[in-house]
Amino acid sequence: MALAIFGISNDGLNLAATLFVLGIVVVWLALIVYTYFDARRRIADPFLVACATIGSFFPYIGTAVYAIVRPPEFLEDAHERELEIKAAELRVRQLTEASCPNCEHPIERNYLRCPHCQHRLKDPCPSCRKPVDPRWALCPYCETALGERARRKRPPARRKAKALAKEAEETQPRESTPPPKRTAKEPVREPDADPRKA
Repeated sequence: MALAIFGISNDGLNLAATLFVLGIVVVWLALIVYTYFDARRRIADPFLVACATIGSFFPYIGTAVYAIVRPPEFLEDAHERELEIKAAELRVRQLTEASCPNCEHPIERNYLRCPHCQHRLKDPCPSCRKPVDPRWALCPYCETALGERARRKRPPARRKAKALAKEAEETQPRESTPPPKRTAKEPVREPDADPRKA
């Protein structure tokens, strides 16, 4: 005679009750396995993975609590997102380096001046004449030490602006200058009287 579950003596009902309890146990064990594998995909710390798995041994409640507090994304997705962010930052940096800092006009690496606004971008190396950044201490092409003297050659922004303004004045055609205005202190000279009238 089969063991009576819940005091059921009918064989058919007893079988149904046994299958129901077995199903509940199988689902509980499946939830434990699910919690373990899901925690491994979402949590990097092995201690937290073990805690989540042990917590799921509380039937159904442990897995429900884990489902509420688990991280929202998988570790692989987070890693891919970080790589995409780094790639986007690199693209932005390359675009920034490939544009003039003054007018944001597209430029190339070997330009000394911006062709759009004539802003000084790089200085020529005193030895090999290749473009070098004014902040560099050494020319990467010919290994010439640039030092303070080469850095001082670059005029400050005010001198640069004055030099550009002076160049612009020199290139413009000169207009005839009006006669200077008389001040109140200067006496007005009358023309000499005609000797014939005297």
